[in-house]
Amino acid sequence: MKITTLICCSLLVAFGLFACIYALTGFNLLLFFCMGNVVVFRAALSLAGVCALWLLFWLVAFRPTKYLS
Repeated sequence: MKITTLICCSLLVAFGLFACIYALTGFNLLLFFCMGNVVVFRAALSLAGVCALWLLFWLVAFRPTKYLS
């Protein structure tokens, strides 16, 4: 469970960096890594959605911020 959460966090950070590079330069690095294949590109974007849903589940189920206050 901990490894899955760390993988999802690192993938979302990577997708965020790709989005930042695209926003600043106009060069789509993720599409470049997918070699221009639209099917692989959409699969990578769906992976970002699954990672976001996993982290949402993790935050709701385990409440890691419960003891911060």
